[in-house]
Amino acid sequence: MAHAPYIVTGASKGIGRSVAMQIAEAGFPVIALARQTPELEEIGELLAKVQPESRALACDLSDSAAIQWACEQISERTEWIAGIVHNAGTIHPVHPLEGASIDDWTLSLRVNLIGVQDLTQRLIGKMGGTSQSRVTTISSGASLRPVESWSAYCVSKAGLDMWTRCLAAESKNKNISAIAVAPGIVDTGMQVAIRSVSPELFPSHADFVSLHTEGHLAKSEDVAHLLLPLILEQTMEQSGQRFDVREL
Repeated sequence: MAHAPYIVTGASKGIGRSVAMQIAEAGFPVIALARQTPELEEIGELLAKVQPESRALACDLSDSAAIQWACEQISERTEWIAGIVHNAGTIHPVHPLEGASIDDWTLSLRVNLIGVQDLTQRLIGKMGGTSQSRVTTISSGASLRPVESWSAYCVSKAGLDMWTRCLAAESKNKNISAIAVAPGIVDTGMQVAIRSVSPELFPSHADFVSLHTEGHLAKSEDVAHLLLPLILEQTMEQSGQRFDVREL
């Protein structure tokens, strides 16, 4: 019997790419979502070689019309969804909140939080029931503590943690579990973006440069390996919990 697919957002790079590949290698089709780039096309081809039912769909989580289109494509060809991994996210704007662009602030919340609700709401009818589905959100230490110049990111990640708990509470009788997982500090494009910000705008800039130069950043592949059991080996008892990869 063929496995139902997992949907992974932000699947073209970093943690999302590694998670998508490892889910496919575990025997499940993957629907990879990300903005349209050559990297998205590449991961779609790689996933299809491992699991022929896998594919990539362009989906910008800041764009509700793009989310609607992607969900229509998924719904037309998918009877049931095994899980969603909400990995896509943006660190921008890295700027003191007093002078941060409200457009950038709004975009951050759309990608990191509102798009998660939009995508899930459109697909949740194909989840749960006789078999359990798992929704996994990628959290951050910034959801628990303030970081200067990361106000939009901190607020959106804190909101995402609570969104996960709300979904868990509302879905406990629908056989849908929801968990949040903080991946630690990982060597991804987001870290490059953080190091590229002017130190004048980001007081902790030197700390993040040191994490890179001293080799303290985790590899995406290693983080995905630790995440995989939480994504695939689902239990309702875990639902509503927040995990930290460094404690697994």
